[in-house]
Amino acid sequence: MREHEIEPVRGLPEPLPAGEEMLWQGSPTWGSLALRAFHVRKVAIYFGLLAIWRAAYVMNDGHPLGEAVISALWLVVLGLITMGILSLLAWAHARVTVYTITNRRLVIRFGVAFQMIVNFPFKVIESASLKTYANGNGDIPLILTKGQRASYILLWPNVRPWQFVRPQPMLRGIPDATGVAKIFSEALQADLALRTAQQPAEAEVSAAADAATPVKDQV
Repeated sequence: MREHEIEPVRGLPEPLPAGEEMLWQGSPTWGSLALRAFHVRKVAIYFGLLAIWRAAYVMNDGHPLGEAVISALWLVVLGLITMGILSLLAWAHARVTVYTITNRRLVIRFGVAFQMIVNFPFKVIESASLKTYANGNGDIPLILTKGQRASYILLWPNVRPWQFVRPQPMLRGIPDATGVAKIFSEALQADLALRTAQQPAEAEVSAAADAATPVKDQV
């Protein structure tokens, strides 16, 4: 991971090397982040219940409905301000976050205050799954191979919720998640097939090199 100031290619720290090509690039939708990462809906319900409880409490003391509504109004205003702040944070995260899928890796650019880039070569990705929502948006969490770890705190919100022991990096709230998952799956399978095909050749080269190495006479 590294901080960057200038991007030669959007979402990437440097131009793609020879033989690597970009297959897809996109960002999370701010509405999806607001609902599922910053929990704006839950905050609205919470302050709504508080306002109702406050109004009911005032009316129970014998005050008229008008006074009860006014006494609860400040909770409504506080809730709207909180929702506005959370929505703004969701918009800011969606604006700076860029997911890039190439034929060799997944790249995530993120960070509002300090922008970072993290690369996940396909060889460190064990599997990926898909969760879709009614509007077509969805999440694609990744399971890394054993021995590979990602920082939950550093990657948030681009990480699967509540997976602290073995954090799972995630493409979060992306539009047309089904189509993106298909691109990602095909890229992973193609890379696996290529690496599998290269292993016998590498083994033959290694064996030939060992055979060509002279053995020193033992005294």
